[in-house]
Amino acid sequence: MNDKNSNEKNTSGMSLGMCIGVALGAAIGTATNNIGLWIPVGLCLGMCVGLAMGKSVTEDDEPGDRTDDAPDDKE
Repeated sequence: MNDKNSNEKNTSGMSLGMCIGVALGAAIGTATNNIGLWIPVGLCLGMCVGLAMGKSVTEDDEPGDRTDDAPDDKE
């Protein structure tokens, strides 16, 4: 397994999540008139979601992990 490739996927997922989180936090903060609270909350939630997305991408992309040798009952 290439650790550099795995690290790049986690970083890109986390950075995308952070951007989306900040944008949503700013929108919610503007709507509730409490932008100072919601930008950091959105940033933290976006980091968590982005990191989870990055982890699922790296787990799904591993070659040889799937076993498609199960017999099909459909004939």
